[in-house]
Amino acid sequence: MVTDNEVLEFFRGELSLAVTFTFKPIPIELDTPLQGYAEWDELPYAIEDFGEKYNVDVSVIDFEAYYPWERESVYRKWFTKEPIKQVSKPLTVRMFAESARAGHWLYD
Repeated sequence: MVTDNEVLEFFRGELSLAVTFTFKPIPIELDTPLQGYAEWDELPYAIEDFGEKYNVDVSVIDFEAYYPWERESVYRKWFTKEPIKQVSKPLTVRMFAESARAGHWLYD
């Protein structure tokens, strides 16, 4: 059976490690929105590799439900404490782990 931790480690291995402007690592977690964590040109390849490894048809994912995603600027917190209001749903590692256990994409 596929575990949450197994899928989390898969994505940690596939995606570049994000860092703060002081180079402090920001590890990806189960509920981290992948759209805000990974670069736009990196995430599709990781999702494709996930589909191949866990035998999940990722072509059925409706990416319009998850994009556009507003990324927070490093400087934003200096000017406002108000959080960004997202118009799209977060795409998380937990969603991929649950789909891997089910054998097909569960969301959208």
